[in-house]
Amino acid sequence: MTTPRILIIDARFYDDIADALVAGAMDVLEGQGADVTRVSVPGVLEIPAALAMALAAMEAGTADYDGFVLLGCVIRGETSHYDIVANESARAVMELTIDAALPLGNGILTVENGEQAWVRADPAKKNKGGAAAQAALDMIAIRDRFGI
Repeated sequence: MTTPRILIIDARFYDDIADALVAGAMDVLEGQGADVTRVSVPGVLEIPAALAMALAAMEAGTADYDGFVLLGCVIRGETSHYDIVANESARAVMELTIDAALPLGNGILTVENGEQAWVRADPAKKNKGGAAAQAALDMIAIRDRFGI
């Protein structure tokens, strides 16, 4: 297998949680010898737009990625904004993923509180960043198996 080229898109709204997710993802990707590019966006709602931009760059021939890792965190608050951010970002990501048959690992956490976020983001605990990176690598292998 050739060296996988991976784009990580991470949302920085919760910088410390994002850093933990990225650390977990990088451990997995570096362990597999991946060539990693990273772009950061302000929040989870901006992730689908950045993914769409990356796909447009690939279409234009100015970028080339084999897979994508999306990382960020949405923590429930006192208003319905949580539902909008969690649902709309997931919907947009899923549409792009299916429409373009993207090898993608989705590590966007949707949690009730900061404690849940840390348990999931911490590479020494649930390591959801690492799991998202592994999912992207697994999906690249499946795409390759289908010859697309």
